Amino acid sequence: MKILFEVCHPAHVHYFRNLIKKLESNGHEIKILAQNRGIIQKLLQNFNLQYKVFPNLPKNIIGKLIFIPFIDFIFYKEAKKFKPDLFIGFAGAYVAHIGWLRRIHSIIFDDTENANLSHISYKRFASVILTPTCFSKNFGNKHIKFDSYMELSYLHPNYLDALIASEDKNTSRKKILLRFVSWRATHDVGQKGFTYDAKMKIVESLSDNYDVIISSEEELPETLEKYKYQLSPEKILALLNAVDLYIGEGATMASECAMLGTPAIYVNTLNAGTLREQENYGLINIFNTPEGVLEKAHSILQTPDLKHIYQTRRQKMLSQKIDITAFMVWFVENYPSSFDLMKKQPDYQYNYK
Repeated sequence: MKILFEVCHPAHVHYFRNLIKKLESNGHEIKILAQNRGIIQKLLQNFNLQYKVFPNLPKNIIGKLIFIPFIDFIFYKEAKKFKPDLFIGFAGAYVAHIGWLRRIHSIIFDDTENANLSHISYKRFASVILTPTCFSKNFGNKHIKFDSYMELSYLHPNYLDALIASEDKNTSRKKILLRFVSWRATHDVGQKGFTYDAKMKIVESLSDNYDVIISSEEELPETLEKYKYQLSPEKILALLNAVDLYIGEGATMASECAMLGTPAIYVNTLNAGTLREQENYGLINIFNTPEGVLEKAHSILQTPDLKHIYQTRRQKMLSQKIDITAFMVWFVENYPSSFDLMKKQPDYQYNYK
């Protein structure tokens, strides 16, 4: 089988890298079309995945919408040459569009209920949409739910590798990672996290007693530059595994922390079913505003036997979730009969724990 993947975000590389490797080892031919962003290309190269780039999108929403037909045309030409049997993407509008045009099935994954513009762009055209069971929206008959998280496609114990253990602590002080996003993603429109004053306050309050590291998609004020960490793509998961606490506006990193058993405080008006469920496991603390975050951070950091507590919660979560990569391999290789089986017997997925 020939399969074309759409990759538009660094997280998509992680979501699909183990799936792609397993499909290739099983004799399937894979083509990856990746957005022209340096971090995406570095990750693909790091995992020895062959790819072809397509242009990056404008940063504003209007520009993104105007650019869609242009990118669709690029995907159409590539599909015409490659002749795929199946398209796969995460919130993958381009593969959904071209699949619909060329009468080729598309499998689209998603886990963000608030990404309304994204849903509008692909849901009519996708053949099947797969989301976690805690995803609160309903996409109708084409919707399949799996009892897992996209982050477990690379952070499930079956796939954890040396990258996770490669970050060593070089200080006796506890370490905190702060993450500030750019608010340019389509699902970030109208959302809020830390104000400038709140950023300054949290750094000033925590830096006296803890090692503070800041990862920011935007330029930092000069007074915070000394805390900036130049993240290399292959080190970020090791860092998340090594820190004692994550505080940030980034939902993916918060969820990654939950998969690793690292305490996380998520500060954002944007919420999702996955995050709410992870909060129920006691792995994430969700705040819509910065109010109360400092108090919670100090409470967590002063908790005795912190790592053991969170690892116990992580193990409970893992015991109830499926190996999403193993499930994806089965679903893709047996599609469309796998779709019919999941509609009739949704518990079949628990064969992949």
